[in-house]
Amino acid sequence: MAGDGRVEVAVFDLGGVLIDWDPRHLYRRLFAGDEAAMEDFLATVCTPEWNRCQDAGRSFAEAEAEAIARHPTKRALIEAWWRHFDEMVPGAIEGTVAVLARLRERGVALYALSNWSAETFARSRARFAFLEWFAGIVISGQEGIVKPDERLFTVLLERYGIDPRRAVFIDDVAANTAAAEAVGMRAIRFVSPEQLAGALEAMGLL
Repeated sequence: MAGDGRVEVAVFDLGGVLIDWDPRHLYRRLFAGDEAAMEDFLATVCTPEWNRCQDAGRSFAEAEAEAIARHPTKRALIEAWWRHFDEMVPGAIEGTVAVLARLRERGVALYALSNWSAETFARSRARFAFLEWFAGIVISGQEGIVKPDERLFTVLLERYGIDPRRAVFIDDVAANTAAAEAVGMRAIRFVSPEQLAGALEAMGLL
């Protein structure tokens, strides 16, 4: 850290930190509570790797066509991902939003950096008023780069003139916090709002 080493900027991941996102919220209903069938579908049809391609910029039209070609009998379930995406996002993680509000009240500069499809983020953004608190938001699907690729962090830092030595990044995925540290930021692996608040207090931000 340069100078006195103060952290002045907080950069938040969104899904899993501030916003509750999980495809199981939707597919548990569609599979009528059959957990084994649901997990098999999410492991073999609409997989994390398949979803990651949308986070990297692939359109849902292309994604559906690719998955339906592999699993034509699953067409309705595949199409449900886009059509009923809002069910995967039931709401905010209120404890973390409260932490974010405290940072805002203290004048900490706030930014967001998230792996998210450009199409579904556009649909979700208006639902969460706290997203307006960020001075800038970088979404992987809009950039064509996904975390933990360090280039996505560089986009944020350069676009908004952020000194990485003055910034802390908060994410629930260890590979992503490691990437933040690799570009010179501090990082907190998110576990709970209470744990996050404690870590930020130790840095003097709260």
